[in-house]
Amino acid sequence: MSNFQTLVWRKTSRTLRLLDQRRLPNKESFLDCGTLQEVADAIKTLAVRGAPAIGVAAAYGVVIGVQEEIALNRPLTKAGFDRIIDALAATRPTAVNLFWALERMKKTGAAGLENGLSDAGLRDQLLRDQLLRDQLLQEADLIFAEDERDHHLLGEHGARLVPEKARILTHCNAGALACADYGTALGVIRAAHNAGKEIQVFADETRPLLQGSRLTAWELLQDKIPVTLICDNMAAHCMSKGMIDLVIVGADRIAANGDSANKIGTYSVALAAKAHNLPFYIAAPTSTIDFSLANGSQIPIEERDPDEVRFFGRKRTAPAAVKVYNPAFDVTPARLITGIITEKGVYEPDRLAQIESKYP
Repeated sequence: MSNFQTLVWRKTSRTLRLLDQRRLPNKESFLDCGTLQEVADAIKTLAVRGAPAIGVAAAYGVVIGVQEEIALNRPLTKAGFDRIIDALAATRPTAVNLFWALERMKKTGAAGLENGLSDAGLRDQLLRDQLLRDQLLQEADLIFAEDERDHHLLGEHGARLVPEKARILTHCNAGALACADYGTALGVIRAAHNAGKEIQVFADETRPLLQGSRLTAWELLQDKIPVTLICDNMAAHCMSKGMIDLVIVGADRIAANGDSANKIGTYSVALAAKAHNLPFYIAAPTSTIDFSLANGSQIPIEERDPDEVRFFGRKRTAPAAVKVYNPAFDVTPARLITGIITEKGVYEPDRLAQIESKYP
């Protein structure tokens, strides 16, 4: 378990408390989201980020959206419920965990809404909606609990791949900050550290939003795991000097053939690892695998605000008029991936179909 909480459902106030990752590492502050719009904005602006975390946050966002309807004495309709789902689905396009969680909430909501009461009075409608809200909250709590359980299992599987005294390179942040708790890539690192292995982590800074320097470095220091920060363009150099033994990163969406989308720059790291004969692992729960996509060319890639590149923090570092290309993710081909670490075990990229057949 990590020494901080990324997101917490507050039962009394029925709000979602988020550790505001935009403020880290300079300030630990929290957002209390009590409206659907506040949850959607938190996901869109990266106050909460990381594929598993935004899935969990969106699940609680559905509960909050239904609660808003109840507070307005407005009977929930299928159209109204779909608007809640659509508002959250529109926040970020690449991470499949968002849509996976929303689909679970949609199924729970559809089952409740089928118990119509269209001819009943307003009081009965509101009672039905309160029951539906409670059912949705149970499903969101279950998604949260599964996240915790699965990432601990994932960590245990991955830790077996980590040699004693390993020097591990990671890119972006795939830790407890990106999940309900524990983490994926950093979950493997945590599990290895907790097993007593003397590991050393090298964290890429991860331009342009510095998730590696702001978040991964902060998170590992919180847990007293040795970490060294490097610039993104130093990874291949460190490999050439024999400073890296293996690479472990997360993923936001994995296609059926094993092609994996992760934070921009991951593909470059994978190419460098291949050139230096180093293992390159993806760590992600099975909810990140999108079996509906044959390969990575079908993964939608989010493009973000050009000013994320024109500025370094709040300081402008490029001409205001310069054109910017700012994709948030790239796709690492399966041929560069040694294995995909999941809560079900470790799979070679071309063997992911085994997961779908064993765990439909």
